[in-house]
Formats: sequence, structure tokens, C-alpha cells
Amino acid sequence: MAIDAEAVIDPTTEGRMTLREHIAELRTRVMKALAAVAVGTVICWIFYATIKGWFEDPLCEVLENRDQLADGETCNLNVLDPLDSLTVRFKVAGYGGIALAIPVILWQVWQFIMPGLYPHEKRYSVPFVFFGAALFLTGAYLGFWVIPRGLDFLIGIGGFDAEFTADRYFRFVTSMMLAFGLGFQFPIVLIFLQLTGLLNYRTLVKGRRYAIVGIVVLAAVISPTGDPVSLMVLSVPLYIFYEISIVFGWLRGRRRGENDLAA
Repeated sequence: MAIDAEAVIDPTTEGRMTLREHIAELRTRVMKALAAVAVGTVICWIFYATIKGWFEDPLCEVLENRDQLADGETCNLNVLDPLDSLTVRFKVAGYGGIALAIPVILWQVWQFIMPGLYPHEKRYSVPFVFFGAALFLTGAYLGFWVIPRGLDFLIGIGGFDAEFTADRYFRFVTSMMLAFGLGFQFPIVLIFLQLTGLLNYRTLVKGRRYAIVGIVVLAAVISPTGDPVSLMVLSVPLYIFYEISIVFGWLRGRRRGENDLAA
């Protein structure tokens, strides 16, 4: 019996999806994710003034602590181009839209990969979306929390007074929050690779020493500041997530009748 080269076996139903059907499914999921980002962008555009105030707070805190603000003076940001204000608002709204749409984006990712999973693995759909969104928001919050520490380090190391443009400062803030938010997806990626059979928890156990170095390097690369505080705040949770991923794989292996972690 001939086998269709474009067909993909679905292990849960023993049905088939052609390559064209996979592409159509991917397009549908991407469009739904983009629609969610668009809705989130509109919401952030409407509440831009509130978000702008939140983003300026870390800078104000640093400048006040360094006595760079006179009595009654506010920590205003400057623009060098007539279009900068509009550009900043678009960027803040866009990045905010992505953050608000994270649950929908994760759900669409799961719906796309779910046909290739076994029935007992499909029950992870809600935890996948919930923990993925929670980890992203937690990471973004930690990124925002560490901004004053990073700014104080970066300003102090050169000995200059801080005068930032709105475009560069807001890019710095959004980059920091997105870097931490995406970095906190690390355990989701490791667990997903184990669910799909591309990674085994034993491999993670053997690679612990290399993982520590890799995590520190990754944290240094994705962290916009590169200061020691930001590096530690990002590296420590990532390594904890690494160990949690090992525990998940071990528990999953026991349920599937595999040998225990000692073996």
C-alpha cells in the first residue's frame, strides 16, 4: 500500500494531515494570535498615559536617589525628532499588545501542536497556557523591578548625569521586560521538548554543569543592561526552572514505566 509522502500521522487518532493542511492550520493560528495582539495594542494605546507614567517611575527613582533633581523638578524625557512621540507611543502600545496577548498566543501554539500528542498529554493544555502566561508576566515584572538597579549601575559606572531621550529610554524598559518575560519561558520550552520526545530528562541531568554556564551566558545576552544584579535576578530563576524541568521529566518517566532518576 502506497504511503502519501505529504501525510503526517496523528498518534491520537491515527488520522492524517497533509502538508497543505498543516500550513493552513499554521496560518489560522498565526492570524488568531495577531488578532489578539492587535486588540491588546488598541487597549495599550488607549491607556498609554498610565503606562507611560509607570515606565517613567524607575528613572525618577534613580534620579531622586542620585540628587539629580532639584526641588519640585520632574524627571521629564526629551524628544529629538517631531515623530519621536508618535513612534514611542506605537512601540509601547505594540509591546504591550504582545504582553496582553500572551495567553492567546500560547493557546494557539498549543492548539497547533496538540494533534501530534497522545491523549494523556493533551490534558496539559490548560497548565501550559496558564503557567506560560504566569511565567511571562512574572518575568516581565522582575525585569521592571530590576530596572532601577540596572540604571543606577549604568549611570554610576560612567560618572555622568543622566539625560535620556524618550525613544531610547522606553526601548530600554520594554527590552528589559520582554527579555525577562521571554527568558521565563525557558521551562515551558524544556517541558515541551520532553513531551515531543526531542529531549530526555536524563540528558538534562548529564548536562547540569554545562547548563549553569549556558544559563549565565544566556542571561547576559538577553539582559539589556548586563549589570550583576540583573544577571543574578535572571540566572537564578532560570536554573531553578531547569531543575523543575528535570523533575517533570522524571515524574513523567515513572508514569510511563521508565527507570527512576538514579538509574
